[in-house]
Amino acid sequence: MADVSADQLSPAARPGVITLARHGEPALSRKVRLNAPEYGDWWARYEVGGLKEGQVPPPGLLELAKSADVIIASTRPRSIETARAVVGDRAFATDPTFIEAPLPPPPWPLWIRMSPKRLGFFARFWWWFFDNHGGQETRKAAEARADQAADLLIELSDSGQDVLVLAHGFFNWMIANALKKRGLSKLTDQGHGYWSIKRFRRA
Repeated sequence: MADVSADQLSPAARPGVITLARHGEPALSRKVRLNAPEYGDWWARYEVGGLKEGQVPPPGLLELAKSADVIIASTRPRSIETARAVVGDRAFATDPTFIEAPLPPPPWPLWIRMSPKRLGFFARFWWWFFDNHGGQETRKAAEARADQAADLLIELSDSGQDVLVLAHGFFNWMIANALKKRGLSKLTDQGHGYWSIKRFRRA
């Protein structure tokens, strides 16, 4: 029997591509200085806020959306607004499995004040390495959720469907790690900026 290349397989027989995209730039300003409790309040507003006006998704992401068979957004407003900007009138699913991992403020004295960007870095550090979850989702629970998300995406892509997820920077990174542990190959990695993408396919 003659060998058959991957390009000759039917779409249903060849695994699809999984694309993880980060949302666009949120409207909430980062040009403030906050202490830890104030950062907790700021993050709560960030979680329920939408996108900054006037943004246009990158052309490459718009093209990927046109060819995607399945499109999923998290249930956060910034993710849903990103999906609407990218896919237009097309229908898409929303799933809380893909929401961002929490960022509880670090246990610091009130006199320490920083920008939300810097405080977010330290909040993530304390959450990741010291289990500072403040009653929110723990790192272990978030890793289990990332595994669940990866398994769902692999199930969809193994049926031959290209999947586009429009969600969040750090949790997308966690899903990407789960995909790599399951043997998928990374095709593209644009880093962690707004609108950036990571793409994976089973070899």
